[in-house]
Amino acid sequence: MNTQIQVTKSSIPEFEEYVNEIKEIWQTHWLTNMGKKHEELSKKLKEYLHVPNIDLLVNGHMALEMVIQAMNLKGEVITTPFTFVSTTHAIVRNGLKPVFCDIDTETLTIDVSKIEALITDQTSAIIPVHVYGNICDVFEIERIAKKYGLKVIYDACHAFGEEYSDIGIGNFGDASIFSFHATKVYNSIEGGAVCHHDKRLQEILWDLKNFGIHDPEDVIAVGANAKMNEFSAAMGICNLRHIDEYIDGRRRVVERYCEHLAGIAGLRLKADQAKVKSNYCYFPVIFEEKIFGATRNEVFDKLAEAGINTRKYFYPLMNELGCYKGKSEKYDSKETPVALHISKRVLTLPLYPDLDFSDVDKICGIIKSCKK
Repeated sequence: MNTQIQVTKSSIPEFEEYVNEIKEIWQTHWLTNMGKKHEELSKKLKEYLHVPNIDLLVNGHMALEMVIQAMNLKGEVITTPFTFVSTTHAIVRNGLKPVFCDIDTETLTIDVSKIEALITDQTSAIIPVHVYGNICDVFEIERIAKKYGLKVIYDACHAFGEEYSDIGIGNFGDASIFSFHATKVYNSIEGGAVCHHDKRLQEILWDLKNFGIHDPEDVIAVGANAKMNEFSAAMGICNLRHIDEYIDGRRRVVERYCEHLAGIAGLRLKADQAKVKSNYCYFPVIFEEKIFGATRNEVFDKLAEAGINTRKYFYPLMNELGCYKGKSEKYDSKETPVALHISKRVLTLPLYPDLDFSDVDKICGIIKSCKK
């Protein structure tokens, strides 16, 4: 019997529910190319996220890569090194240069007070990242972008379903992208989306994700293949029916963690943000070893010995990875000291809706036993 506790577990509907959802696919043999399931999911997500436009893609990475291409950005893009590799790769794969801005000590999102100093005549955009469900300072970023004539694309992969000041998070910036990967709060097995306000952007994205094909005898643009298939869309439809209960289950697990770990010297937990409707996507803990008495790595190893899988998320920083480190003075991790400090101390603990409280208690007991 597998007694391992994984850091996450994909949310899926009852087997019969999914089988019922895909029956129509067997009847029509329409497996991809924006079929009925694709269109139904688009409509339902647009309503759930309260956004004016949404385009579904094969995954979150291609959503970001293609919206950057659709905006025809050039030169440099200011972003954060405290993110998953996809964010930076999407910039570089579009022939652009990422310029890393340090992060805010509290929210771990991009430090808006340091953005303007990084803007040059080569800067075309800012790509901030909502981290662990913490929302960026969207209004200050908007002010800076307008002042310098920059585009803003939010990596909102950690913020599905969240609202800030009663506004769906996908409404901020020129575009926001989501990932529906199996490990996310909401998944369509694999999938992603771009939310935006510009209908012209929708036309460009359509061409980019479908080879530029407009009819069987006319291809008007050079595009790729990044369409969401019908089976993924069907899973997305099923999971969207249950998303509120998934999030509520996560909330209960987070509250259990907090009952055990809040107030322990040397541990910093994710704080609630004012005016943010949270999705409880991750439970990060920052271990300040000089106070707690044990390092993040020591806690990681102790939990692993007990069959508990955690994640050093995000570690290493983008500007510490082999494909970027040393390639430019702008990739120097010493220029982003807060992000570097956090990356060496953060650990995300197991979190999913049906994680048993007894497992949470066990995890917290081991963490407490590490304190010296």
